Amino acid sequence: MPTLIFTPRYTDDSQALWKAAGALGWQVQRLSNWRVPDHMQHMDEPVLHGEALFGPTLAEQLGIRLLNPPEDWLVRLPMEYRHRQISLQTLGQARKLTAPAFIKPPNDKSFPADVYTGATLPIEYDDEMAVLVSDVVQWEKEFRCFILQRKLITYSIYSRFGEVQRDADFASNTYEDQALVAFMSTLLADQRVDLPDACVVDAGMLATGAWACVEQNAAWGAGIYGCDPARVLEVLRHASVKI
Repeated sequence: MPTLIFTPRYTDDSQALWKAAGALGWQVQRLSNWRVPDHMQHMDEPVLHGEALFGPTLAEQLGIRLLNPPEDWLVRLPMEYRHRQISLQTLGQARKLTAPAFIKPPNDKSFPADVYTGATLPIEYDDEMAVLVSDVVQWEKEFRCFILQRKLITYSIYSRFGEVQRDADFASNTYEDQALVAFMSTLLADQRVDLPDACVVDAGMLATGAWACVEQNAAWGAGIYGCDPARVLEVLRHASVKI
C-alpha cells in the first residue's frame, strides 16, 4: 500500500489529498522538517507531494526518482500546440533582451514567471541559469490537467484572464470542458508530443480563441486547484518511481 508523504508546509491541497488518501486506505506521513527520518527511508511505496525546490533532496533520501518535464519541452512542442515562439536561453542571454518577453525558469519557481526586459530580470541569479523566453500572449482561461499514461485523469480551470478562480470554486461550464477535452485528446494522441507516464499539462484558450499548452509541470509538485483529489493520487502514485 502506498505511503503519501508531505513536506512540513500545510496547504489546502495537502489536506484534500490527505483525506482522499485515507479514504483509499493509504498511509500518510507529514515530515516535521526538511530531512526524511531514518524509519521512513525504506518504505515499499513512498509517494511524494510537495514543493519543487525541496523535492529532489527529499526524493534522494526516500530512494525514489521523481518524474520531471525536460527543460526544453515547450520549445520542442509542435507550433499548433503552443501558438507562440519560445526558446530556451541562459539568463545571461536573456539579460541582453531589449523588448519585453515572458520569461520563466523551466521547472522551478526560483523567480516569478512574468513579462521582463533584460534590464528588469532579477540580478541575484547566475547567468548560466536556464530560462524559457516566450512571446507575450494573453490567456483568456487556463486549465490544470493531470495526465497518466497519455490519458486525461482529472482537470480543473484555475485562471480567467490571469485571475485565480478560487472564489468561484474553480467552476467551468460545459462548453469550456468540451473544448478543453477535445484539445487535450488531440494533444495526447499525437506521438510527437513527448510525455512522461505521470505529469501535469496546463492548457488554455488564448485571447485569439486558439487553444494551446501553457506548460508542463511535475505532478508531484503541482497544485490541484479543483481537480478530484482521489484521481490526482492515481497520477501521483506513478510520479514517484522507486529506485
